Amino acid sequence: MRTTSRTIGTRRTAGKTTRAVTALAAGALAFSLTACGGGDDDKDNEERPSGGTEAAASVTLPKLDGASLEVAAVWTGTEQANFKKVLAEFEKRTGAKVTFVPAQDPIINFLGSKIAGGQPPDVAMLPQPGAIKQAVDKGWAKPLGAEAVKELGENYSRGWQDIGKVGGKQYGVYYKAANKSLIWYNARVFENAGASEPKTWDELLTTARTVYDSGVTPFSIGGADGWTLTDWFENVYLSQAGPEKYDRLAKHEIKWTDPSVKEALTTLAEIWGEQDYLAGGARGALQTEFPGSVTQTFTGGDQPKAGMVYEGDFVQVNIGETEAEVGTDAKVFPFPAVGDTAPVVSGGDAAVILKDSKAAQALATFLASPDAATIQAKLGGYLSPNKNVEASAYPNDVQRKIAEALVAAGDDFRFDMSDQAPQAFGGTPGKGEWKALQDFLKNPKDVAGAQRKLEAEAAAAYGG
Repeated sequence: MRTTSRTIGTRRTAGKTTRAVTALAAGALAFSLTACGGGDDDKDNEERPSGGTEAAASVTLPKLDGASLEVAAVWTGTEQANFKKVLAEFEKRTGAKVTFVPAQDPIINFLGSKIAGGQPPDVAMLPQPGAIKQAVDKGWAKPLGAEAVKELGENYSRGWQDIGKVGGKQYGVYYKAANKSLIWYNARVFENAGASEPKTWDELLTTARTVYDSGVTPFSIGGADGWTLTDWFENVYLSQAGPEKYDRLAKHEIKWTDPSVKEALTTLAEIWGEQDYLAGGARGALQTEFPGSVTQTFTGGDQPKAGMVYEGDFVQVNIGETEAEVGTDAKVFPFPAVGDTAPVVSGGDAAVILKDSKAAQALATFLASPDAATIQAKLGGYLSPNKNVEASAYPNDVQRKIAEALVAAGDDFRFDMSDQAPQAFGGTPGKGEWKALQDFLKNPKDVAGAQRKLEAEAAAAYGG
């Protein structure tokens, strides 16, 4: 999954990552929580039913009997199943028929083949601002209508609206977000080792050593999916180099051969270069896909394959595939500060209309409403940037705190850097930044070589 996973364009990075926001996010997450079950959540489900045209609905949708829509996304497994429940609610309210179309990553290539064959989906969930711009530049994407724009204005901060714009026009509804500055850990492993939650990079290294000395490999890395490696880099770089340089590197206004990139890669090598710190070593990490990197951290009793796994709030979906309970067996802390402040990196997936119609515009409007987001929030493993989704909709305290921190940050966040890049550099398996960082994971001593490779790929993708 990319937010999912998984970004150039005229999009501007909204706001600044300030100490206040960092403190808010860190304060909201730096705790040990007990997962919440039924109780109030079940009552909330009863008070806000998900079907029909209930009075609690916040958005009015047209009757669309006889209309049909196709919605394409790269989502699989539980994430796909949960989104289909949102689409089912749209069907109930409107009478339209909606079909989910599984897409391959990179989705822009998938859509290109569909469009070339004369069968584009009506709506696509695009995981990068760069992909939105590409869809606009190719003439595929259609601007949002007045109703969808109105719904966005009522429910989203200016920053989340702006990253869905190209040339001043609104094309994207950021339906799904991710807090990508989190490290999840096996609570039993930490307890057995006597390890504590770190707040700084140096403390993270100490925690890793403590876990290692207890007989458990510290980190699980899903290196077979190159996007996880870009996320590692972005958190280190944002915290260490600062938001202004982050913005410039994201736009390729500074080169990847810049000393700030060297410093970040050298810092990453403090973990990636310790073969015994990685489950299966570098070779094993490069053969492990993201879902497996999570599940192997929370299975195996006292001897899981790793004690920690880095990734966003969506890790909860994969934890749910194990017997571990979020908040008790699986806990989380903010990505530690490498520089003066801890990083706040976000990602997201936006609904973009490819075939303009009354039904497609109605679906975009629905996805911009708290009604749609609330349905998926209750199912877990999901985070919405919609500020009017009640925190009580989320199924456990961990997810509630993550959601509250994201919404409270307003415009003060940094969007995933690779998701701002042209897809050829920041969003294609086996190519660009993904491949360069996979090669670096394999040989973390070659910092200069990694920089040269990253710069060559970036220069080609950005056009110089």
